[in-house]
Amino acid sequence: MTRDLWLTRHPYLEPVARLHAQVTAAAEVSEVRQSVPEWDTYLNDFHAGVPLLMSSSVALDLEPVESIVGALVETLAASALPDRLAQEMGALHTELHSDSKASRRAVAWLLYDETFATSCPGLLRYLGWTALARYLRLIVNAFGNWREEERWLRNYCPTCGTPPSMAQLVGTEPGRQRVLVCGCCGTRWGYRRSGCPFCENTDDRRLGVLAIEGDGDLRIDHCGSCGGYLKTYVGNGSEDVFLADWTSIHLDIIARDRQLKRLAASLYEL
Repeated sequence: MTRDLWLTRHPYLEPVARLHAQVTAAAEVSEVRQSVPEWDTYLNDFHAGVPLLMSSSVALDLEPVESIVGALVETLAASALPDRLAQEMGALHTELHSDSKASRRAVAWLLYDETFATSCPGLLRYLGWTALARYLRLIVNAFGNWREEERWLRNYCPTCGTPPSMAQLVGTEPGRQRVLVCGCCGTRWGYRRSGCPFCENTDDRRLGVLAIEGDGDLRIDHCGSCGGYLKTYVGNGSEDVFLADWTSIHLDIIARDRQLKRLAASLYEL
């Protein structure tokens, strides 16, 4: 499945696709790569369940992200955008340039939930994590190659600590495995095949699957204990399309109509 074909079948996603492409292009221009840390210093924290970005034992230089986020917002504020989004982008640009430390506080808000007053939290979260994900791309890949997946198996991202936004079933039956996907930093990690990744309920009688008519590669796994749901890709080979989160926003609407709750973070609450 290609993205163009997916959009042809789901034309209502076109506005989100255009925004995503515009933001991605602007973020790539200002991309700066981070150096890979010494993993041995992080080993104890990893075994203790401390996400990489929350560990005090790893020296990660995140200061460049502050200027990257500011530059991304400045570029987009000068671009052609839909009226409401243009207004919010202008307001966010003003907030990030209100003083010399505004961008630093914004990044701390993204990563550590520290205080930052913004009138556009959804937009800042989307743009901020878009910039962070690109900055951390090399580290996320190296981290995935280094860690032992069976030593994590937790219900939050090993890189940033965020709950999963999506899942994928990989391999073939009867030994298919489940991989969880972080919608913020893009990390993918292994998790047990059955069970709710939010409340960790393992009672199969409280777990359900909602098939999506016309979209056989996607389904909604949901939990009767916490009411949460997780969009799941059951195929392979089209991860860039089906695991992008925004490409399956219609599944979020279907889940909401069935009174299910999105317990994962979303970058598309704009």
